[in-house]
Amino acid sequence: MKQDIRNVTLKQLRVLAAVAKTGSVTAAAQRLNVSPPAVTLQMQLLQDQAGLPLVERRPEGTTTTAAGAEILRAVEQIETILADCGAALAAIAGTKRGTVSVGVISTAKYFAPRALGAFIRAHPGIELQLTIGNRAEMIEALNRYEIDIAVMGRPPDQLDVDVNVIGEHPHVIIAPPDHPLARANSVSPSQLAHETFLVREPGSGTRGLMERFFAEAGIAPRIGMQIGSNETIKQAVIAGLGIAFISGHVIDSALITKSLAILPVAGLPIIRQWCVAHLRARRLMPAVAALRAFFIEQGGSFLPDIHAGVAA
Repeated sequence: MKQDIRNVTLKQLRVLAAVAKTGSVTAAAQRLNVSPPAVTLQMQLLQDQAGLPLVERRPEGTTTTAAGAEILRAVEQIETILADCGAALAAIAGTKRGTVSVGVISTAKYFAPRALGAFIRAHPGIELQLTIGNRAEMIEALNRYEIDIAVMGRPPDQLDVDVNVIGEHPHVIIAPPDHPLARANSVSPSQLAHETFLVREPGSGTRGLMERFFAEAGIAPRIGMQIGSNETIKQAVIAGLGIAFISGHVIDSALITKSLAILPVAGLPIIRQWCVAHLRARRLMPAVAALRAFFIEQGGSFLPDIHAGVAA
């Protein structure tokens, strides 16, 4: 059967997206405020034009086939283009409105919300939709057009993105202040071989940077616990459960209260950059361009100063 979907309608595509989202025809009908037979009819028309099965029923619900997933990727891009068009029309009309979907890796939540708050105060007509996750999740969200821009550390190699630097991002090793190595003038990486490390999950940028640092030093750190939250790692180190390789921007308040110490490890801190990234092929609407420019021009002023914490 020939595959020709040039004449599919937006209604048919949105029906497929609703079925995939809800997992059933009945739930999709409720979501779209139409009858279940209407959903079934539109699905059948779309499937006839695709020439391939688009969904399949499983015990856990209705899921898309490989062909259905391919069409869903197109639907996501179409919806994004339509939203961008609406924002562009608003800009042409002279308005200062718009919606920006911004993704922030979890480590950046210690400064990005303050920056976003300042942006909203300066641009009250712009609405922000915030997503927080690890590096791998943000890369996937960019690739699937789920977010307009991402605030992250190392930009993705696998995507064609436009990247601009926000400011420096130091990474250090932390321990309780009474840890024996906290009193040393200098610590070699080999002295950490028998320490217990608390680490982020695979896919985290901090985890990847830690693994590269120890690989270059010829050391396999002993992993004591995998934790999916920087804040929980910080509290676990304070409680004496181990030490951690972590972003310096996570710990500034703990340095000020002296509940944590930075170990003077040779080769640290590793300085990376905070960046704002977006897909190069994606047209930046005025609201998105305004937020991007704000991060480039003013984002660095919201970064914590770990040196001030140490000095305190």
